[in-house]
Amino acid sequence: MAKLGTIALIAVLLGLLAAATWLAVHTWMAAAASPMPTAGYVAMTLGVVFSLLVGIALMALLFYSSRYGYDEQAAEPPRSSEQDND
Repeated sequence: MAKLGTIALIAVLLGLLAAATWLAVHTWMAAAASPMPTAGYVAMTLGVVFSLLVGIALMALLFYSSRYGYDEQAAEPPRSSEQDND
């Protein structure tokens, strides 16, 4: 029974992939006739550069925090004997 579910899941996912590919090709072909103005190329370039900078910065912060122990699990500080008597 589990094998049937796996086959159904793969079939649905492949169907979604085929539909997305068809939509992408159809949209690409429909937009091929209209030229992009210079402002469009500038905006696209700035968007790509900004996205890359944000991605690189976030990955650098991730590696920095991992290397210097900021990602370690917080521990409760040990109680002193004076606090236990209160």
